[in-house]
Amino acid sequence: MRVYIIVAAVFWCGYVDSRKVRGISSSYKRFYRERKSFLCIDGSRMIPFEQVNDDYCDCEDGSDEPGTSACPRGRFYCTNLGFRPHYIPSSRVNDGICDCCDASDEYNSHARCQNTCWNLGQRERAYVEGQMRTLDEGLRLKQQLIEEGVLLWREKQAQLRELQQVAEDLQVKLEEHRRKKHEADRLKEQTLKALEAGDGGLIRHQNSSVTSIFHLLDSNKDGSLTVDEIKAKVVLVHDEQRVLSEDEALALLDRGHRMDLSKFQSTLWDVLTRGDTVKIKDTQGAPGSLSSEDPHLKAADRAAEWEATNLKKVEEAYETVNMEISDLQKKLAIDYGTDWEFLFLNGQCYKLKVYEYTYTLCPFNQVTQKSTAGVEVSLGMWGMWTGKPKNHYSQMVYENGEPCWQGGSRSTTVTLTCGTETALRSVKEPSKCQYIMDFQTPVACQPVLKQQGIHSEL
Repeated sequence: MRVYIIVAAVFWCGYVDSRKVRGISSSYKRFYRERKSFLCIDGSRMIPFEQVNDDYCDCEDGSDEPGTSACPRGRFYCTNLGFRPHYIPSSRVNDGICDCCDASDEYNSHARCQNTCWNLGQRERAYVEGQMRTLDEGLRLKQQLIEEGVLLWREKQAQLRELQQVAEDLQVKLEEHRRKKHEADRLKEQTLKALEAGDGGLIRHQNSSVTSIFHLLDSNKDGSLTVDEIKAKVVLVHDEQRVLSEDEALALLDRGHRMDLSKFQSTLWDVLTRGDTVKIKDTQGAPGSLSSEDPHLKAADRAAEWEATNLKKVEEAYETVNMEISDLQKKLAIDYGTDWEFLFLNGQCYKLKVYEYTYTLCPFNQVTQKSTAGVEVSLGMWGMWTGKPKNHYSQMVYENGEPCWQGGSRSTTVTLTCGTETALRSVKEPSKCQYIMDFQTPVACQPVLKQQGIHSEL
């Protein structure tokens, strides 16, 4: 049985004042002009106009019942003067619950709804005004950071050019020092060969005196040679690795247990000079050896060591400069925004403690999580910008963190929001080993039109 609700109609210029039809917005008023019939907005049916808002659903789209709960697909428009207008499902009309802040949805129920639109509007307007002030201040700070970013970018470029010039200069020095070291090593080698050339050449080529050789063999410097001293310093030419036996050493000492300089010159000296059976053990560089005492070899050795030291210093400097160049080139290859506004973040880190964990975001580098026990875990390394095309620099992704126990690796998505300070605001883990961060900074502020849709009418 149809129940009719009489809709008050004020006839003016031939149609009902649509302001008297409940639940419609100003953009839909043209469909509710007084005629003898009403066409459903979807065009599916024509009904008498008096059946509009009669609490019986005639149109499939529910357009004939904007002010009642009769149609399951219907919508009721809350005008909400002083606040934001919005639609609610028609099923909520006169259900005893206040959905519209102007109480227009409960016009025929037991609910005693208060009109709270003005207070809500005031609060929202205050919030929006605060947001606009934050935006204005953020944009002002952003401009400063852009200017600083441009200067910093130019400084980094100049620094790179300077380092590259230093590297070129060091390259020239490096080649020069390599040449000098090669010459010093060659001279040292030639000196050694002169000392060691041929059997017995160790003595002949340096015109060494009988006395110097005697003192070389006389380890304890007591003025005489003993069996032990001969065994320690003299070896067979064809078997250098074998230590002379007692009898062999005695034979070289002319069967005596001691030999002075005079007897050495007349016996063992000749044997060593011939160099066909025995020779002085190769003790090059050892304290007290002939080669270490030779002034020419000493000079050549010092020169070789000096050039080796100089070469090493230049090589280390060249390597350090090249590492600095590589690091700087990697930094400059990162996308810091159209005006390099994000460049100041490079090299900075921001922390936030959440329960027992401390999270650290180092933009363009990494994200870590550290427990109170001191265990630090990588939540991802810098990956790329992943913001939407309209705001490409609104989101970062850090990938390939430490492996997760369920498989895969940890990763972090960082959303950048506008603020007057640069700080890490929140960290969440919506799914296992997948983290999201809210990072606030002035450089994320974007010029926008002031928010629309809040009525200020009385």
